Amino acid sequence: MNTPAPARPSFAALRHPAFRTYVIAATLAMMADNIEHVISYWVLHQRFHSPALGAFAVISHWVPFLLLSGYTGALADRYNPRLQMIVGMLLFMSVSVAWGLLFLSGQLQIWQAWTLLVVHGLAGVLWTPAAQVLVYDLVGAEHLQSAVRLNSSGRYLGMLAGPVVGNILLLGLGPVYGIIANALAYLPLVVWLSGGLKAAHLPVRAARTIGAGGYWSNALATLRGVVGNRAIIAMILLAGAASLFIGNAYQAQMPGFAEDLGLHNAGIAYAALLGADAAGAIGAVLLLEGRGLLTATPGRALLLAVLWCVAIAGFALSHGLLLTLPLLFAAGFFELAFSAMAQTIVQLRSPIDQRGRVIGVFITASLGLRAFSGVTVGLGATQVGIHYSLALSAAALLACIALLALWFNARNST
Repeated sequence: MNTPAPARPSFAALRHPAFRTYVIAATLAMMADNIEHVISYWVLHQRFHSPALGAFAVISHWVPFLLLSGYTGALADRYNPRLQMIVGMLLFMSVSVAWGLLFLSGQLQIWQAWTLLVVHGLAGVLWTPAAQVLVYDLVGAEHLQSAVRLNSSGRYLGMLAGPVVGNILLLGLGPVYGIIANALAYLPLVVWLSGGLKAAHLPVRAARTIGAGGYWSNALATLRGVVGNRAIIAMILLAGAASLFIGNAYQAQMPGFAEDLGLHNAGIAYAALLGADAAGAIGAVLLLEGRGLLTATPGRALLLAVLWCVAIAGFALSHGLLLTLPLLFAAGFFELAFSAMAQTIVQLRSPIDQRGRVIGVFITASLGLRAFSGVTVGLGATQVGIHYSLALSAAALLACIALLALWFNARNST
């Protein structure tokens, strides 16, 4: 008689007290990141009316992930990831305070805006790889998928709540004191990280080193070190293709989608579209974590990515709110599900002494390549419109996933 497999616990990562505290503080920090965008972008638009500066804001946010994620991941291997995260948080706080002081002086110049936007991007690339290394240290391999899902949900909660809270601060306190007050939202994570510094020296489990050579030589060496692990390579390629062809570029086109719905109030439609995408991601966490569903495997990650492509293409081609909102909810659901699963596979299968470096390469693909997604979705829209450009981008990604699946299955069968 076969013994049934034990049920997977709901929200397993929350059983770790340290992770519970961390994910709450990290969600506040992610919300603060989005609040800063809301306030600073509004003031920059009012002062400069420069589309080029708006484009630079996007580029400066993602290019550091493209160029430096591998290196900051290697730093997390060599040094205490908590210390690296604290440096990132202090940079975030400094940028918020600097914006406020410059707004107060009324002397903000465009070069100062460029500088602060770049520092903000560097703070993000210091934080993200180190945070993934720390999450593994907090929960271990058994509950890593749960932790990755919950940590990802914090990002979507920040995306959902950040614009709302940012507008409240903007209207209630004004841009100067609103953005300075926003700096305080990073403080809980700084305090929590600082409290564990002495107890979180380099773990005995691995000797953490950075190899000799430049950034790209180390990144290539990292890839060569895992080239025999087809699951890791497949997930890095999947994340890179999804980031390159779609990423989050469609979110920048949401005002256009809202207007095309033909409603009397495009602002309400815009809020509904953004909310549906974020709600789908949060719904994925509640369902998958609450039921303990979908153990991480490369095949499931590829299938979920296919479903994401279908949902995105359906959203792009739909013109009625009753169809658009469910499709966008589904897109948010499948995006979180496949991206969290891919990240979990990379973390679990990475060599223990190179986890930070491999995570850095994964983040280079999954976040850094978003700097180019505006080409496929944004510039394509100038030729065929936003609906068809997004649908064609989804079709191109679907073809890449099919080829990737054929390669992975063919290699596994040999």
